[in-house]
Amino acid sequence: MEKTVCELFAGVGGFRLGLERASKDWKTVWFSQWEPNRKLQWAHECYVSHWGDVDENTGIDIGEVDKKKIPDHNLLVGGFPCQDYSVARPLPGSTGLEGKKGVLWWQIRNTLREKKAPFVLLENVDRLLKSPASQRGRDFGVMLACFANLDYSVEWRIINAADYGAGQRRRRVFIFAYHNQTVYGRRMYKIKPLLIMGKNGFFAETFPVEEIESVSESQIEYNDLESVSDNFKFSFENAGYMVRGKIYTTKVEPIYEEAVPLKDLLETDVPEKYYIDDNLQKWEYLKGAKKIKRMSKTGHEYIFSEGAISFPDNIELPARTMLTSESSVNRSTHVIRDPQNGRLRLLTPLEAERIQGFADNWTDIGMPEKFRYFCMGNALVVPMVTRMGYTLNKIFEE
Repeated sequence: MEKTVCELFAGVGGFRLGLERASKDWKTVWFSQWEPNRKLQWAHECYVSHWGDVDENTGIDIGEVDKKKIPDHNLLVGGFPCQDYSVARPLPGSTGLEGKKGVLWWQIRNTLREKKAPFVLLENVDRLLKSPASQRGRDFGVMLACFANLDYSVEWRIINAADYGAGQRRRRVFIFAYHNQTVYGRRMYKIKPLLIMGKNGFFAETFPVEEIESVSESQIEYNDLESVSDNFKFSFENAGYMVRGKIYTTKVEPIYEEAVPLKDLLETDVPEKYYIDDNLQKWEYLKGAKKIKRMSKTGHEYIFSEGAISFPDNIELPARTMLTSESSVNRSTHVIRDPQNGRLRLLTPLEAERIQGFADNWTDIGMPEKFRYFCMGNALVVPMVTRMGYTLNKIFEE
């Protein structure tokens, strides 16, 4: 099978870079990257600076793109935001159900419905499996129902990149779907769900786990999306499998690999502007434990509390999860003690790129430094994609 890819919500190209590191045969035939409410589309510019453009539609709102005009592809990939996936009740005389405008899952669903890609690989924050708080598991249930309705089976797995040798403790849910009429789909249908999640499935083969013994099960009425949106509730564990509306899930324990410590990713002779000697009191407050009286919108007084976090960060460990706000003065920003001179400083943009597994200066295309950090906070851990790329290579060759 030809290794053709469509990359939605492409950012600065983490999926593409990871796949191409696994094989030069992966060919991205189309991509989409557009940041709402931004005049300058720096992420799109970064992507184009590395690979060139395809057409005039790659840098506009994906909701405005006619899905029929997207080139045919065999693998659809994308990292998309966790949003409200509930469906709207149909108006009298309308046909079918549709999600809320601006919720990007529906752009993926619509692309699959039109282009029928045999394979799908997606990434999201791990809270997707438990949202919303008022109806745990509903949002992911809506996604699974959409896949089942289009005749796909689905595997998912929450992966902490540091558990498998990366330089960042970043937990994300990856979703692998395949059409049931593919050779792969027909073969996997014959394998027991316990083996798919523990040994023979896409994620178990790519990211090995300890032996599992039991699973939880549920059934989703995938031909009634409105009912799923209104009523479905389920406790999804960190690994699972769905085939023809039957859901299986279990908690898996990774077979740990030694992670890259942050110290191995640091630059030397870092410029003076990254040091924070003059603002230590503010940083100590932000990183410290707190109990603060606050008032809710309804007038209820409550105590907001948070525990202390490492200050400075331990460079003998992999980095913490990097957010889009990295380098700004806030609690989540990394502060390290520079091993070269013992002074406290922020991470550099190049170090942020290394933490995510990109090549040095990947985002150094003239964009503001603040946005270089933002792009890395949004990005994938590229080596995790490369590992999945090796498994995909074998699937496609077969």
